[in-house]
Amino acid sequence: MENCSSVLSPLLEKYYLSPLYGLEFAIGFIGNLVVVLGYIFCLPAWKSTNVYLFNLSVSDVVFLCTLPELSYNYAYNLKKFNAALCMINRYILHVNLYSSILFMMWVSVDRFLLICHPHRQHILLTLKAAIIITILNWIWVTVQVAPLIFFINQDLEQNGWTACLDFASLRNSQAILIYNIILTITGYVIPLIGLFLASQKIVSVLIKRQEVIGTSFQRPVRVVRFAAIMFLVLYTPFHVMRIVRIVSQLPELKLSKCVLDYISSAYIVTRPFAYLHIVINPVFYFLMTDRFKEALQDKWRQIKRIIMRAS
Repeated sequence: MENCSSVLSPLLEKYYLSPLYGLEFAIGFIGNLVVVLGYIFCLPAWKSTNVYLFNLSVSDVVFLCTLPELSYNYAYNLKKFNAALCMINRYILHVNLYSSILFMMWVSVDRFLLICHPHRQHILLTLKAAIIITILNWIWVTVQVAPLIFFINQDLEQNGWTACLDFASLRNSQAILIYNIILTITGYVIPLIGLFLASQKIVSVLIKRQEVIGTSFQRPVRVVRFAAIMFLVLYTPFHVMRIVRIVSQLPELKLSKCVLDYISSAYIVTRPFAYLHIVINPVFYFLMTDRFKEALQDKWRQIKRIIMRAS
């Protein structure tokens, strides 16, 4: 049984994680950068939804900038990291992970309130309220992730500042397990429930309106349903396997190195899928707000006219 230990995980890191991270960067960076620049230069009047989606896209762009280094390190099996870069990288990764679902939840809540108050009479639909909620979101996510930075720093001290391990591979498994459960519930489960409840309310209202006035709302219904399902499908395997990975390292279980390697490998497989939302998110920016799509199209037509005149 021990012959298979510590073989599968390094192979997955080199031939699975490295190319997928590189691919996610190549595709996601372009889409999210277009969105960020579009919001800055093409959208003159912002509404509450735009504030949430803009912050979501900025978070994705910052996170995407960390993927090339991760891809390179896994490709060449580099275990030595700069300690500061290690903590910054892990901080950005987890802030993006939990800010994404939180901002998407607020987008769904915003859409629901807009359906109930189409003239933006609700206080949460104001631009000022959206900015305040956004600031509180960033503070809340930072507070959630702060203990992880402490655990990473502690682990780096123990290994002589030479190995930057992922969250589920850190030592002090019991404390990490407790923190992981709290983080999973507050950072994933609760926002996911909020996202599903808001999405279900939107779908229920739109279906009733469709029956009354006869207008089809199939596209917005599909969009809100897909947003909730996306996070459920992409995040759940990752969070489940992260807990399993941490539990497997508890000393009292005394699992063989081979079993630990199998569990670690299964956890590795789920990681790129959890970050796949950064590639899919730009789709929501175009589907959620027609005005943003129209603003980009107008700007593109202006650029084409300028190029044609110059030529």
